[in-house]
Parts: sequence; structure tokens; C-alpha cells
Amino acid sequence: MNEKDLPITLSKIYDERTCPVAVFIKNKKVLCGFRHYKLNTPMELHVWTCPGGRPNKNEIVETTLRREVAEETGITDFRILNFIGEFEGSHKGDTLMLFICETSQSPKLMEPEKFSEWKWFSSKDFPKNFINSTVRKAILKIVE
Repeated sequence: MNEKDLPITLSKIYDERTCPVAVFIKNKKVLCGFRHYKLNTPMELHVWTCPGGRPNKNEIVETTLRREVAEETGITDFRILNFIGEFEGSHKGDTLMLFICETSQSPKLMEPEKFSEWKWFSSKDFPKNFINSTVRKAILKIVE
């Protein structure tokens, strides 16, 4: 995608199956949170992920991304640099929209019932138990 197309992508409204995701990169490291999902079974899922989430009704992509990042990490001052692309989500029919972002702020544990920590990872120590293997590969291509 061309950088001049970024404002157009950020201003679109999608349905609740589309999840904007912030891939924060600082010093060739990526910010990930250790997320704990309670499934509709006796099982739980514990995986690393990047901040992001689902839109509210009639919410544009940029507003969703900024709201979700603030809710999950407390980061409110950040730049959206580029659009990486769209990827199939973990649930059938979900679409992830990945954006490269940067910030000088440090993440905080805003939702301890969902996340147990936020950590910066280099490509060599990037978690193998990242929530989505295709997205993991795309992120590693960027930071390697």
C-alpha cells in the first residue's frame, strides 16, 4: 500500500468482524501482550498478541485502533506510520488490519483480567505462541 492511501484506509468503517491491530516497533522490537482468553469450553488459551480489537458501531478504523490501544496499554500518544495489510483472524470470518505504529510511551497493564504483561520482543526472541502464525510471519519480515 502507498503511504498516501493510509488516511483513506484509516477513515473507513468496517463491521464487527474487522479488527485493527497496532504493531508497535521500537529499536527493532515489537510490543506484545500476554493475553488470556476464556473459551466457551473448560479450556483457556494463553497467547502473545499485539494491541487492537473490534470496532463499535459506525466507528472508523483509526478511532477503533486508538481506543483499543488506550484501553489495553494506556498508550494514547502514538503515530500510525503504515498499513501492513489484511490477514485472516483466528475466528472464521474475522479480518485483522495490521498497522505499523510508533510511540515514546510505555505500556501499562490496563486490563489485568485479560493481559498479564506487555513486553518488547526482538525478532530472535519473538514468541512462538503468538496468536496468529501468519501475522507472526508478517511481523517478523518487518523487524528482521
